[in-house]
Amino acid sequence: MMVWIDQDLCTGDGICQEICPDVFVGRDDGLWVVKEEASHFGSTIVFDGADGPGHGPDSGKGVARIPDSLIDSAVEAAEECPGECIMIEPYDQAAIDARGV
Repeated sequence: MMVWIDQDLCTGDGICQEICPDVFVGRDDGLWVVKEEASHFGSTIVFDGADGPGHGPDSGKGVARIPDSLIDSAVEAAEECPGECIMIEPYDQAAIDARGV
């Protein structure tokens, strides 16, 4: 599975990070983004729209893989999100390749 956050819908509540901190992280502007943790994928990538190593695009292009062991937690975070901004989709290699990291 893979996940991304629609920043236009994010309310900045942060419940996603409380439920699944290895997939969701807060950005400096008070919104949340997705990430891939090194403990699951070998290197950490935060899909926050920032430049440089360890960063990737945000919103719809900032698609992160969800570790199999965290799928239930990521789904729970999406269900509890007051902004309904967390989009969980079946894994798509083309989407992963298009993110440019």
